[in-house]
This record gives sequence, structure tokens and C-alpha cells, in this order.
Amino acid sequence: MLVLGFESSCDETGVALYDTEHGLLAHALHSQVEMHAEFGGVVPELASRDHIRRALPLTELVLKNAHKSLQDVQGIAYTQGPGLAGALLVGTSIAQSLAFSLGVPSVGVHHLEGHLLAPLLEENPPQFPFIALLVSGGHSQLMRVDGVGEYQLLGDTLDDAAGEAFDKTAKLLGLGYPGGPALAKLAAQGKAQFKLPRPMLNSKDLNFSFSGLKTAVLTLVNNHQPLTDAVRKDIAWEFQEAVTEILTAKCMAALRETGLDNLVVSGGVGANTRLRERLNAAARRKLCKVSYPRLEFCTDNGAMIAFAGALRLEAMRLKTMQDKKPNYSFSVKPRWDLAELTKP
Repeated sequence: MLVLGFESSCDETGVALYDTEHGLLAHALHSQVEMHAEFGGVVPELASRDHIRRALPLTELVLKNAHKSLQDVQGIAYTQGPGLAGALLVGTSIAQSLAFSLGVPSVGVHHLEGHLLAPLLEENPPQFPFIALLVSGGHSQLMRVDGVGEYQLLGDTLDDAAGEAFDKTAKLLGLGYPGGPALAKLAAQGKAQFKLPRPMLNSKDLNFSFSGLKTAVLTLVNNHQPLTDAVRKDIAWEFQEAVTEILTAKCMAALRETGLDNLVVSGGVGANTRLRERLNAAARRKLCKVSYPRLEFCTDNGAMIAFAGALRLEAMRLKTMQDKKPNYSFSVKPRWDLAELTKP
């Protein structure tokens, strides 16, 4: 089954073509980072308008690179939520319009399910069941994944997500947008000079808290004015050490409590080099396996949506739903709990 996928939940427009027999054929992505950098963060209205400009040209590019035409498409997937309402509406309306014009089935995909399943696009995909760490600007969650649509929340952030804490700390250090990659680059030049707290590191649950860590950075910054380059580097180093230590400890605790030996890491923060170093080292000690999507699929992309949508559309077809007339009405879900999903 040949599935065209659209991602437009925030500030990246992603389009991809996935074939259930031959795998990922082509994908393309446009990032709005430069546009939003001027404002220090995502401006929702600008994001929506840019998705309108980019979606169809990217679709044409993906089809061309895959040597396919729209008439070859057998199903369409799109991000239905969570995300920015206006941005979601752009991708959803384009996807449903194309599905209607082609007379093919369509499916709305949960953005986090896309991230959860992204590592399955790799040559040696992880096998179910596994523990998944979803770590990004908006989410820091530990999930038990037993199959597509079979997700159990084990731990969540009580306040800021890890990626959000990275961005806010980067702003305190005078770094640009997006803050996470800039802070990681600065941290690579720092050393162990300060000591920040590790919130909830020794709690008896699998939840996270990063708001207090950000506040501790603010206190440190205020106590070292004016900030020198050396101090900025050392604060960035210690902040990254604190976050990655917490994330690693919680992942190992989740594996231990569930008795599983397979860990999957997805989301933008999953691209952080220091986090990968720590997780890999901990996994070797525990004789566990850690899987990551390739770096280009850690952040938002169309490939993960096309893939997740293809799995669901194929399951729908196997249930003989191809005889049922497709429904092309649509809505978006800016807030959508992953626990609401069911098996396809």
C-alpha cells in the first residue's frame, strides 16, 4: 500500500511517501526555524501560513523523487494532533482534500505515535514490547509499547518538558532560537564547575520535573553577573549533565520495573549526543538494547506520519474496511492524549 503522509503540527512541514512492501520511498522537510528565530519562538499564525506555502511544492518534490504520481497513491495520512490548531488544520485539510479527489482512504495520526514508531523505520528495528522515552520540547514521557496502539503511560513530566527546559535555559544564557541545539553546542566547551539539583532523581516513581532545574539556573546566572563566556559554557555543561542524568536514570528504572530489555528513544532531545552517550553506557551495563531513529527523524517529519498511517491503513484494509465508503470530514485535536489510541 502506497501512503502519502503530511506533518504540520508546529514549525516543520513534512511530506513523505511510504510503501508497505518497499519501505520509505522519499521524504522532504521544510523547517521554519529561520522565520521564527526573529521572534525568539514559534508564532502560530506565521507557522500556519508557511505550511500553506510549502505543503504542495513538497508533495510534488516527494512524488518526483520517488518516481510516482498522485494517481499511484493508495492512502493518505496526516497529523491530526496534538499541536497548533491552525497548523494542524492546514495539513489536515490538504490531506483530506487530496484523499477525496483521489477516492482513497485517509487516517489521522497522533503526532506522538509517529515519534514512538519512528525507530521502526530503521534497518534493524526494535521488537515489541519495548520502553519508549518520548523527549522533546513539549513532551517528556516514558511509555510501555506492546504494539501499534498499545501504549501504557509509565511516567510523565509534572511541569516543563526536557526540551522546554533546554530552550528556557538557553534563553537565560543569551542563546538564540532554537535553544536546545545551541545549548548542547555550548555545553561541549564547558567543564564541571557548578552543581545543579537533579529533581526527582531519587523519587520512587517514573515522573519528571524540570521547572526547578530551570529556576536553579536562573539563580546561578543572577549570582554570576556579568556572565563571562567561560561561566556560560560551564553552566550549560552542568545543566546538560543534570537533564541527561535524570533521563537516563528514569529509563533504566522503567526497564527494571517492567522486566523489559529494549529501550526506544524518540523526539528532538533524543538527538542530544550526551544523552545518547549516557543511555548507551547504561544499556551496556544492564545488558539492554537502545534504539534511536536516525537524526533527521528525531525532530518532526513526514516519514514517521506516513509510516504510522500506513500501519493503520493496512490494518483497516485487512479488516475489509475497504468496502466501507471513506469519510472525508475532518477535525483536528490540538490536545490529544496518547492513551486514547487503540489498536488499529
